[in-house]
Amino acid sequence: MTESKRVVLDCRKHPNSKCSVTIAGTEAEVLEIGEYHAASKHGYAKGPELRKELQSFLKEESLVR
Repeated sequence: MTESKRVVLDCRKHPNSKCSVTIAGTEAEVLEIGEYHAASKHGYAKGPELRKELQSFLKEESLVR
């Protein structure tokens, strides 16, 4: 089984955020769910600019094994 690189998007890292949501998965999964969350919960407009901003907050997930 091949492992995909997993990333994390943590809402707390966004300036002025009072949201505690953290999303983890592949980059594509996290960007899709992150874009939905940002639009539906924080009022951002969906689109390429939002995805680019979200990408800047992605961090590689560290796994404890």
